[in-house]
Amino acid sequence: NTATEEVPQWYAEILDSSISISTPNKVAASGPYKRYRELKQLAQKRNVAWMFETNVGAGLPVIDTLNDLVNSGDRIIRIEGVLSGSMSFIFHAFQHGMEFSEAVLEARRLGYTEPDPRDDLSGKDMQRKILILAREAGYELELEDVQVESILPGELWALKSVEEFLERLPEADASFAALRQKAKDAGKALRPVASFTAGEKRAEIALREVDSSHPFYALNAGDNMIAFTSMRYKERPLVVYGPGAGAEVTAAGIFAEIINLRT
Repeated sequence: NTATEEVPQWYAEILDSSISISTPNKVAASGPYKRYRELKQLAQKRNVAWMFETNVGAGLPVIDTLNDLVNSGDRIIRIEGVLSGSMSFIFHAFQHGMEFSEAVLEARRLGYTEPDPRDDLSGKDMQRKILILAREAGYELELEDVQVESILPGELWALKSVEEFLERLPEADASFAALRQKAKDAGKALRPVASFTAGEKRAEIALREVDSSHPFYALNAGDNMIAFTSMRYKERPLVVYGPGAGAEVTAAGIFAEIINLRT
């Protein structure tokens, strides 16, 4: 499980025993900053690695690319990303004509979402991911520093059963259709975007309109895309793009980290 405390509670003991860690679990890297910093320092002290590349983008080289920029002396100005495969799929299908509720149901049927799609629609997973990227860029942020814009009416969040939520989700279709039409009239597309701006020391998750010049405009269904704007890549961001979810690509990412330990 990538969101449980059961294993991360032992990370300090493992690292202190001079054993490296490769993990897709996001809890430690996105938990209290104090613990994140202490684990980083402990790994450095014991000359071992605490690796969590697959925390963001599954097998995509997202954190590795960010680390290379920072370690080579570059400074990150802004990070933007569509960091959820399920949300990417939903809004791609929605943008291409499906009702919002239909897109959510299709994503659930294909296994993109959790059994309760509200776990995906809440933006909490993207919240943890952008926090990890901001920290790896060298900024001291806590989870509460990442604002999450709610995309659903409050009454839908409050429903107790998944079945009732799915039954009433079409109530939101009209408002989403209006947002889609507004974006379309402006030549834009709606995308669920996580962003971090260094100067403001804040991050947010929000539904944004992007035009055809933006890398996120042509995003394929289910893919992740992360754009790093830095002092070196100021005019055009450095973009990492591809499948960002799934057991196979996540396992490949972990395997790559283990191989790198031997080289």
